[in-house]
Amino acid sequence: MISLIIGIVVSLGVTIVGTPLLIKLVHKLNYGQYIRQDGPKSHLVKRGTPTLGGVVINLAVVLGWGSSALYRYFTRGDVPSWSAVLVLFAMLSMGFLGFIDDFAKVRKKQSEGLTVKGKFIGQFILATIYAVLSLILPTKSGFPSAQAGMSFIEKPFFSFDFAGCAVAIVLFVIWVNFLMTAWTNAINLTDGLDGLAAGSSMIAFIGYMIIAFWEFYHLKGSGHPGFTYAVSDPLDLTIIAACAAVACFGFLWYNSNPASIFMGDTGSLALGGLFAALSIATHTEFLAIILGGLFVIETMSDIIQVGYFKMTHKRVFKMAPIHHHFELKGWPEVKVVIRFWMIEMLFVLLGLVIFYGDWVARSGL
Repeated sequence: MISLIIGIVVSLGVTIVGTPLLIKLVHKLNYGQYIRQDGPKSHLVKRGTPTLGGVVINLAVVLGWGSSALYRYFTRGDVPSWSAVLVLFAMLSMGFLGFIDDFAKVRKKQSEGLTVKGKFIGQFILATIYAVLSLILPTKSGFPSAQAGMSFIEKPFFSFDFAGCAVAIVLFVIWVNFLMTAWTNAINLTDGLDGLAAGSSMIAFIGYMIIAFWEFYHLKGSGHPGFTYAVSDPLDLTIIAACAAVACFGFLWYNSNPASIFMGDTGSLALGGLFAALSIATHTEFLAIILGGLFVIETMSDIIQVGYFKMTHKRVFKMAPIHHHFELKGWPEVKVVIRFWMIEMLFVLLGLVIFYGDWVARSGL
């Protein structure tokens, strides 16, 4: 518990202290946000607002978990787990891709950075590296780091016959690519209003903190009654999820309306990669659809808008993603953000109820 508190305190301190320092630096470098011209006219006043705030979020999570890991090493001799390294790799690698995109926007002085094809290629390469590493790296818990909630990956891949091994690896890589691409883009689409992505992500990561801690408490071999989980190093996952939630909380102090800084793709892609990696590491990929319900709604609204327009040349929403639809209907931006936070909170509560109900059913209690 002390290690968890250390991670939370350090992450919060980094965001509270580091964000204003980053704001000053970005102002000095003149790295301001460029606003899309076809968006709500009320957003034009945000032009020039400092971006790249995701740098602080990434740093806060890493330093928070790192401080916790150092405490456990010096007090108990625990070495950092590969499970934690893999999850952080997913966050930092996607965050770096987002940083390239943000930097390209600043250099081009426009709201578009990397091309869609370029971003997709980057996501594919990074997700594939994550998938392969998660299959071969050892874990402290003695369980494979990537079972992915799929029945054909129940053991380290090298225990399969060659044909079964090859099929399992290919399917897993495809699965991870789908998850990484889906969640990074989903949170990226949600990042369209002041505080919307940061607040919603904070709520989602609190959900994952609770799930990972429950899996840690009921880890296979723990001796606790009821169903036990074969999850790799859930304590590390708990700390990382907590650090991410707190980092978003601290960043929200400066990102709430009117925002003093935006997280940019550096933040949204990193948070999406972390969300996807936590779902894989905790074996809750399908439950993540509920836990990240708001992100799903945002993504589906964009898909529906584009698809329907291509078929009929008419629009379902005034503008997509759906948060802009409500803005154009006359809702104040703050009202949209707070109500969307409430929706995400309900999704997380529903996800936790389903998760606990599954545990009770498996335990036969």
